[in-house]
Amino acid sequence: MLPYTPEQGTLADIASHRLAQSIVTGELVQGQKLNEAELAERFGMGRGPLREALRHLEGMRLVTRVPNAGARVVVLDRKTLSDLYAVREALEGMACRIAAVQMTDADIDQLRKLLDRHEAQIKKEGGKVYAQNEGDLDFHYQIARGSRNQMLMDMLGSEQYQLLRMCRYRTSRNAERTRPALQQHRQIVEALAQRDGELAEMLMRRHIQGAWLSISEMIDKEEAA
Repeated sequence: MLPYTPEQGTLADIASHRLAQSIVTGELVQGQKLNEAELAERFGMGRGPLREALRHLEGMRLVTRVPNAGARVVVLDRKTLSDLYAVREALEGMACRIAAVQMTDADIDQLRKLLDRHEAQIKKEGGKVYAQNEGDLDFHYQIARGSRNQMLMDMLGSEQYQLLRMCRYRTSRNAERTRPALQQHRQIVEALAQRDGELAEMLMRRHIQGAWLSISEMIDKEEAA
């Protein structure tokens, strides 16, 4: 599970990070056609690194290529999202169960400190936003890494990770979910601290079920509009 590190690596790596971030945040909207010349000018990068970045994002399913129509930002329809969240619930629940045994006390203390930072960020946003950056500032990423199960980390990484960030970015703007989500995160940490893998898995599954319900309700409102 290897998220991008901003502004590091090759030119293609940097281009990939910038494009992925723009897709996750909706700056490049779902279904939008990706014109190489326009993107190169917009992001100040050469066409070569840009093409390589687009191929990379195709592999991560953030970009799709339509025959005779070029590359477009992925469209996450209800069926795709439903499948994604079902897989996420199972895998992240498993990660929690394993992490309850594998994480050290220091790892769990770091999770608590991370959630303190998240709470401060929520307060700064007036309780309206709970957005997590990728990598070390991502609660779910830290638990997956804490499982120390490379196969599980690989399955939760690559394709799924950035697609899930797209979904979570949308729900992070749901003011009704910010504080409940933080409280659920804290409950998961305490289950990990108690080394109760069964409880940790159940809490994570419920948390992700709630996230899917939030996404589903947002889709219903968009379709009704």
